[in-house]
Amino acid sequence: MYLRMIRQSFFEGRKRKALAAITVALAAALITTLLNLSVDVGDKMAREMKAYGSNIRVVPKSENIPLKIGGVDFNPLKGRDYLDETELTKIKDIFWSNNIVGMAPFLDVPVEIAGKDAGRVSLIGTYFRKSMPLPSDEDYRTGVRITHPYWQVTGAWPDDESASEVLVGRSLAQRLGVAAGETIHVTRPTDGTGGSGQASYRITGILATGEAEDNAIVAPLGAVQGLAGLAGKVQSVSVSALTIPENELSRKAIRDQDSLSTSEYDVWYCSAFVSSIAHQIEEAVINASARPVWQVAAGEGVVIGKLQVLMLVVTLAAFASAAMGVSSLMNTAVMERAKEIGLMKALGAAEWQIHLLFLTEAVIIGVVGGVLGFIAGSGLSQAVGWAVFGSTLAFHWIAVPVVIAVSVATALAGSILPARSITRLMPVEVLYGR
Repeated sequence: MYLRMIRQSFFEGRKRKALAAITVALAAALITTLLNLSVDVGDKMAREMKAYGSNIRVVPKSENIPLKIGGVDFNPLKGRDYLDETELTKIKDIFWSNNIVGMAPFLDVPVEIAGKDAGRVSLIGTYFRKSMPLPSDEDYRTGVRITHPYWQVTGAWPDDESASEVLVGRSLAQRLGVAAGETIHVTRPTDGTGGSGQASYRITGILATGEAEDNAIVAPLGAVQGLAGLAGKVQSVSVSALTIPENELSRKAIRDQDSLSTSEYDVWYCSAFVSSIAHQIEEAVINASARPVWQVAAGEGVVIGKLQVLMLVVTLAAFASAAMGVSSLMNTAVMERAKEIGLMKALGAAEWQIHLLFLTEAVIIGVVGGVLGFIAGSGLSQAVGWAVFGSTLAFHWIAVPVVIAVSVATALAGSILPARSITRLMPVEVLYGR
């Protein structure tokens, strides 16, 4: 009997039910799109934010010894201590290795340019896009072309395996009057570290970064190590990592890790906070101090956090709008079926039985609208992914029950006011048409 009444209700009011299902489906499509984006937007936006530079800097521990007096740094080891190049692979061996997008080592030595009155300039050695075979990825490549994508080169990038190719910073090239294709000769001033002392480099391109590299020569790391007599040594490493916005727990860990309880430490350690990734790098690399570049890390967190809040607000607005639409349609249904409801009450039907009839209709509308909306929203989210990020979004099965549950909740929320109308209906009045 109950199922027959449900079927009859949908058959007689199918247009109204279809309209209600479409209303829920539109909200479900929007919620699905925002849900898919919110799940992936962290990684997507973090990758986009990598264009603004790396967010972790690794240096020897001696670099961070506080020996400043009157604003002057008296640390005798500053610039004289080094990291082992062989240790770099350990950075990709931490718990959050998959979040390490790339790394670039740096070795900066002063040189003089023969035949040019330019004084001492920096010769910076680094990886451009160097092969770094790992046990987990033999084809892994890393360097400044990954960690510093904003570097612009007019000409060609040097070969990482070459000892005679360099980039010249834009400002330095203008001062020297040199261009790509020319050769420069440099001399390494004697400072007791050894090295060949002088070398000739062919300029493959002019580099523009807007930073100190505009007044420097940038060469493959091996070439600079050979000239400086510092084989296998690097001064610092820039690490680009995918991170999540900092929260109160991470800020507590930054202030004092010892204040964390065991459970808090586990949560912090197993979360992709920039502070926990930096901590794990320090655990992996001997004699290293890893510090977040807070200007970059904080900027990423603020942008991503605001986007997620915006998505939450839009989702709540869609939920409220759909609930109001369903409520309006259900109110109309109650008015049209007032005599039917009054007759059911007169025949002894309890109010909960009548409520169950309408709530069942709402659940069916929510399920149908949720499924249709999920299908439409999945397609829409992929289109948004291609348009904004140039790639598809990952499919998350957890979104299916979440969207359907929210759709059913939307339909049920829209049925609250009509249910109160049913309670107020008096059988005598509606049967006599009052």
